[in-house]
Amino acid sequence: AMQRRALLYDKTGEEHFNAISALHKSLRNSDPDASVYWLARMVESGEDPLYIARRLIRFASEDVGMADPQALAVAVAAKDAVHFIGMPEGNTALAQAAVYLATAPKSNAVYRAYLDAARDALEQAAEPVPLHLRNAPTKLMKALDYGKGYRYAHDEAEGVADMECLPPALRGRRYYRPVDRGFEGEVRRRLAALRAAARRAPDQEPSREKQHDAGGKQAEPRPERSGRGDVQEQNPHPDQLKAPARVVDKSHDA
Repeated sequence: AMQRRALLYDKTGEEHFNAISALHKSLRNSDPDASVYWLARMVESGEDPLYIARRLIRFASEDVGMADPQALAVAVAAKDAVHFIGMPEGNTALAQAAVYLATAPKSNAVYRAYLDAARDALEQAAEPVPLHLRNAPTKLMKALDYGKGYRYAHDEAEGVADMECLPPALRGRRYYRPVDRGFEGEVRRRLAALRAAARRAPDQEPSREKQHDAGGKQAEPRPERSGRGDVQEQNPHPDQLKAPARVVDKSHDA
């Protein structure tokens, strides 16, 4: 049997933070041996295994990101395994996740994108949502130009429109800057192709009356609502008086 000895560890003190820092930095530096060691040291010292699992999940998004999107699923699965079978059996699930994360390609592009977007969200003036991105379920909203100029991507020849989706003050801003490592290299090439396709898209304004359901088909006009919230149906055709057709709401929020 493995001989146990007391480990210098305080779950609320400096050693707690030192150990999790060592684990995180070992993972980031793609060192599976050091990662498993610091993980085992924390587990054998009595650290809450779900705390470790939460840190692995954070690492999967912050330091691996789109370079290997499967890393997040692996980390969440390790958390579920620990929660389901408990300890000590769950220790190998944590170790497996640590090895996967350590050997995965790395990118912090998603992390940096969020930081930059959050800074603008907090520091820039909170401009209203551009009119062309707003839903227009009523005639009043359409009269106020809600939805005017919106282009339905599925109707574009290459599946993307040349349409700005940021507020005017942030027009052209780039938050997500993918690196050329792992799967994110493919994402980078895909994003470049999408932007090129958007520039090639014809500059034409769609019909204001064109609405789509979730399947991309043109939807029936949506019935108007009165101030009391009740649906005002259109007067039926005389041929429909015997068996009025039920109004079906097929529209959706674009």
